[in-house]
Amino acid sequence: MRLLIVIISLLLTAVPSSARDLHLAPFKDDLFAYPKILDKSADGSYVTVEYNRDRDLVNRDRVLRWKAHYKYVDDGVRWSRGVSSFRSANGKFKYFAVGKPGRKTAVSVIYVHGKGGNRRQGVNDWTFGGNFNRLQNLMSRNNGALYTPDFTDFKERGTEDIAALIQVAKRKSPRAKLIVACGSMGGGVCWRLAKQQNTASQIDGLFLLGSHWHDDFLKSSVVKKSTRNVPIYIGHGSRDPVFKPDVQVDFFKKIRAKNPKYPIRFVMFDSGAHGTPIRMVDWRRELNWMLSLH
Repeated sequence: MRLLIVIISLLLTAVPSSARDLHLAPFKDDLFAYPKILDKSADGSYVTVEYNRDRDLVNRDRVLRWKAHYKYVDDGVRWSRGVSSFRSANGKFKYFAVGKPGRKTAVSVIYVHGKGGNRRQGVNDWTFGGNFNRLQNLMSRNNGALYTPDFTDFKERGTEDIAALIQVAKRKSPRAKLIVACGSMGGGVCWRLAKQQNTASQIDGLFLLGSHWHDDFLKSSVVKKSTRNVPIYIGHGSRDPVFKPDVQVDFFKKIRAKNPKYPIRFVMFDSGAHGTPIRMVDWRRELNWMLSLH
């Protein structure tokens, strides 16, 4: 009987709880949680969050849009950050990696920058109100890994590049859930990855931050009720001058109409502009939602 008890105890300690593994612990939640929910749908899939320019931009940055106040940043994470390279059919590309990828890694996040960005955007501790610093800390403190790559473009070749990096992340951390987050024009890459069955099957969640829609996605197998649905988070500013908010909302509604139970969330930042979702997304809340679905 004693031997049996010992064996059971060893098994319980050797096999971690999946719920615990896939739940990111708090980090600066008091500073980065959504400030105020103005409205939300009955099922919580559509949420309107208050955005106040003075509070969330002017007062949050020491140098407007370039350097957040120190309380928003813990730059000790830089010690877990390194530069590596990967190859695709289009050549060799560099990427930053944060955290320690391995067999114990619970979640891997690939951040795909938008127009004018590069691999440094997703590891810049100080821009966007320190929100990328929070993402890095969430990964490094929770058995996670963050990849922020360079790539060819926002079309087919760039999609090939990110697909190649997905293979790298899978090799390094075969047990990890894999999330792809795309900012602005990077959304073209996210949608192409999602509508291609071979890559969609490897992705466990998508973030579209101030990005656009892709009607071809509505025709893909990913949206069908009988297939594996990839969870989607869409964050958008109600005053985005680049990608029209009304069209993005309409696209969200089309997905829900095609599959009412599709795992998708839309957060509208009231009075927010194009870059607002990158600054304001609550990474911990939304990542935990995605991870809870697996």
